[in-house]
Amino acid sequence: MKIKKYLKDKIFIRDSIAGLSVAFILLPEAIAYAAIAHLPIQSAIMGALSGLLCYAWIGRSPFAIVAPTSSSAALLFAIVLSLNFTNTVSMIQITAALVMITGSGLLLFAKTGMGRFSAYVSRPVLHGFSFAVAMTIIIKQLPLIVGIHAQEKKPIPILIELFERINEWILPSIILGGMVLVLLRMVKHLIKVESAFLILMAGIFLSHQINLSHFHIELIGEVSMARPVLNFPSLPLEMWLQLTELGFGLIVIIVAESWGSIRGLANHQAALIEPNRELAALGVANLMSGLLQGMAVGAGFSASTVNKKSGSKTKRAGGIAAIILVFIVIWGEKWIGLLPQTLIAAVIIHTLSHAIRLKGLLALWRINRDQYIALSTIIFVLVFDILHGMLIAVGLSIASAVHTFSKPIVKELGELGNSRDYLDKLNHPYVKTYPHLLILRPEEPLFFANIEGVLVEIQKRLQKSDGIKIIILSLEESVDLDSTAAQFLVEFDSQLQCQNKILLFARVKDPINALLLTLTDGKCLNRLFWSVDDAVKNAEKRRWCINSQNMGISKF
Repeated sequence: MKIKKYLKDKIFIRDSIAGLSVAFILLPEAIAYAAIAHLPIQSAIMGALSGLLCYAWIGRSPFAIVAPTSSSAALLFAIVLSLNFTNTVSMIQITAALVMITGSGLLLFAKTGMGRFSAYVSRPVLHGFSFAVAMTIIIKQLPLIVGIHAQEKKPIPILIELFERINEWILPSIILGGMVLVLLRMVKHLIKVESAFLILMAGIFLSHQINLSHFHIELIGEVSMARPVLNFPSLPLEMWLQLTELGFGLIVIIVAESWGSIRGLANHQAALIEPNRELAALGVANLMSGLLQGMAVGAGFSASTVNKKSGSKTKRAGGIAAIILVFIVIWGEKWIGLLPQTLIAAVIIHTLSHAIRLKGLLALWRINRDQYIALSTIIFVLVFDILHGMLIAVGLSIASAVHTFSKPIVKELGELGNSRDYLDKLNHPYVKTYPHLLILRPEEPLFFANIEGVLVEIQKRLQKSDGIKIIILSLEESVDLDSTAAQFLVEFDSQLQCQNKILLFARVKDPINALLLTLTDGKCLNRLFWSVDDAVKNAEKRRWCINSQNMGISKF
């Protein structure tokens, strides 16, 4: 009865269709990404199953598909390769440990409420990184397309080696790879079933009918899918510590890539998606994948987009995809080994071709924002390899943010008529100003990197303005102050007192209010105001007192 009920359930039917489509794309992606990471196909399959099931259990997005991604696969291999391990068993163990560390790190970030950790990687950096990673992986597939084994490891040297060994290129391999790329491009918009899956099936059939080794086209070879067993990697303590240091870049790219996909596809359900819960789901998925000797997983944009376009209504589609994927692997294990290496390389190139479009990068030049950061990220990844390029890109992103916020931009304010609303004088020259009174507003939150520059700028304004006795500093852009900024403000007030000037604060939020009262033992209580208008009224009273009664200036 329950089966009949499900078959009549329109939402279940839509989820089933979406799950079938996702399974069809995850199989070729698993084979491709396992090749990128230089790991057995089983590692990618275990990663995909862990991601699908764990996210369906914990996550909230109805569209997100958590599985191995090209960026995480490339970065995973780059990290393991940096340790100079070549033994396959050792690589599997180290990879499993690294994935577990990644999962633990994600859970730690979720527990500590760092769900917005992806903000440390700006979109231009992420676009540049994705572009460079796609270019790197595509270049590394070119030797397989032309039928040779490259000796070089980095993109530019590989291209040089390809031209130097042009006489070794194998024509049948080039023809097969070229035909696959053309077919994938042609059928992309003609059929609804994932084209890469159909190409794989055609490749298996071709390999079964024709002895491709006669044409010097290599096959994947025998694939053995062992029964999954939970296993804790047995590694020395110093190796765990080293992997913990190197795992930071992997955590960053998984969070940035996954949150971008989840948030980008959320639409009206965005309010239901809580960042820390998503981090927890990704953490559990990676932890489970590591225990099953699987690859690192994240919410990839391509599979998630297929899921949404296929009509997914609930996160149940991911669980259905996992079940279908298990059946495909069990019944197709003996056939996967017949796949030609050239065909896999072509599928990888096609899969990543969407990431090397220049539209997003050119848009940065059109709006004249962050284009050099994106370009620098691409250059660093291509020159220094994926791991170091990623870490440099994160540093660039943070440095760019600090540079932006550290600019000492200060605007003078004036009243709009008698509205008690205060606007910046530069953009609204008709606003009303007051004699002997200067109202200033820093345009960025005050913190250790910009406070000194802001105060220097205020001093310059005072030198240009004769007769100013009272300064109102609006702190509306600052939610809180660090100790450096707060101490600088106290010291600046002392300097103004020596110049017989009064400093008032407006738009002071509660944390800043409490901090300044603590630093001054409550002496500044009568100079902290909720609004600029309240501060102006107080300043007018003080000015009249100074002029008529020659009163002294109260100190902090």
